[in-house]
Amino acid sequence: MSKSMYKYIGKQWNDPKNEDFKANQKERMVRWRRENSIQKVDHPTRLDRARALGYKAKQGVVIARTRIRRGSLKKHRIRAGRKPKRKGIKKITMAKSLKRMAEERTSKKFPNMEVLNSYFVGADGRHKYFEIILVDPHHPSVKADKDLNWISTGKHKNRALRGLTSAGKKGRGLRHKGIGAEKLRPSLRAHDKKGK
Repeated sequence: MSKSMYKYIGKQWNDPKNEDFKANQKERMVRWRRENSIQKVDHPTRLDRARALGYKAKQGVVIARTRIRRGSLKKHRIRAGRKPKRKGIKKITMAKSLKRMAEERTSKKFPNMEVLNSYFVGADGRHKYFEIILVDPHHPSVKADKDLNWISTGKHKNRALRGLTSAGKKGRGLRHKGIGAEKLRPSLRAHDKKGK
């Protein structure tokens, strides 16, 4: 059975040892560093991943590439007032992933659009790059699309900022069910309020 074009694209990205691919990616990084931190792009860099996550080449659907700095939580050095071991500067992990933060920033940049999903496209020493799929919920072509018109309902407003995207749900622990996940639903905060 023959493979589709998307399978070949995916294989290249999942195992990027090809010298041509490495050179191409390096050239991209140099170019992307000079661009704005949130840049609207004409075509997805990873067509296979974009299509798998709901992208369609039609009016009302937009791709934006977002650059976000790498690393864990940055904290200022405490000069006085506690023991050195209580300083808490290094090895502190953020509650949100970089991918989720990229989605939120992009959502604020495009207030008339909703974030559908996102995927990783590259990283250099200082930054990570994600491409965010944005959908205009009020566009007639989106409202007429049976695969995308669910996003036009009011309950999906600001979904990236409310943690309703795939990255948001992963960060909130909603991929787990049953034993060990009793306090996660509907959210950690709502569960705490329930007992009071």
